[in-house]
Amino acid sequence: MARIFIDSLSTGYEEVLPRAFEFLKPSVVIKASDRVCIKPNLTFPYFRPGVMTNPEAIEAVVVYLKNFTDKITICESDTGGYNRFSMDEVFKRTGISDFAHRYGVRVVNVSNERPHPIKFRYRLKNFSVPLPSFLVEDTDLFITMPVPKVHSNTVVTLAIKNQWGIIQDQALRLKLHPYFQEVVYQVNKALSKSIAVVDGKYGLNRIGPTHPRGEVVELNWVLVGDDIFTVDYVLTHLMNFDSKKIAYLNHIFKKERISSLDGVEFNTDYTRFKKQAFTLERKWTDYPGLFCFHSRFLAYLGYESMMAKPMHWLLYRFREPFYDEKYVEKKEVGLE
Repeated sequence: MARIFIDSLSTGYEEVLPRAFEFLKPSVVIKASDRVCIKPNLTFPYFRPGVMTNPEAIEAVVVYLKNFTDKITICESDTGGYNRFSMDEVFKRTGISDFAHRYGVRVVNVSNERPHPIKFRYRLKNFSVPLPSFLVEDTDLFITMPVPKVHSNTVVTLAIKNQWGIIQDQALRLKLHPYFQEVVYQVNKALSKSIAVVDGKYGLNRIGPTHPRGEVVELNWVLVGDDIFTVDYVLTHLMNFDSKKIAYLNHIFKKERISSLDGVEFNTDYTRFKKQAFTLERKWTDYPGLFCFHSRFLAYLGYESMMAKPMHWLLYRFREPFYDEKYVEKKEVGLE
């Protein structure tokens, strides 16, 4: 039976999180010997509300965990899609490196870690996907910390999809997009005991997951659950999406036999925290990426072939640059 805790953040992360972890007992009991890894969502070169996990939330989880274990790691990989940027720089810019040093916590860019390939078969194809070996072999509790937001390719990106970022090879992630629904499922199943701490202080509506025109929504809640698949089922309801119309979630929920919230134990009526209906609005410049996401041939043309660079150059003549910091900063202060 899954357990889901949700409450307002009006009193701050530090007050809510201990009550949340207490509610998860006995399924989650942290011991001094436990090796815990925290995976936030860090998909931009610097902190943006609604786009990334709030560093304050990450720090609050670290502070709580330090009451029980000193074996804590914060991990993320280089990101940025076709426009890769260094996660080491993001750790520094967001202040994560500073507070991790202060608490004696390890910070790891998993792009550079020894790989542990997970192998499976799907659609008559054999797959070998490299994950950081310490996550598969040397982690007792994995904590994913997503943000509720829309995504131009997958409609939403929540607790399950947050683990796409632990696939170490950035180029391979792009190649695997056409098989996303099964790959992300297998990635999550390969991990040790996993729970979700959803940073719902802000969400991102209309355009996402990183677009400067996305609507930042103040939600002001945190949700913690001991089963990440059930967590995503609840989150889609909170965002007023129909999970049956979200291909990857429908695929995974069928595999996990999740079709209702019967038997799920809540600390309160979660529907009290519905703020508004989220919607996805795609611009025409989103469709080339969407088509590549669903087609292996188009993914090859768009990311691997000799045509990839000129096609991206042409697209960027029209598309607003997601990761051009000077451009985005101007947008955010209304100067562009």
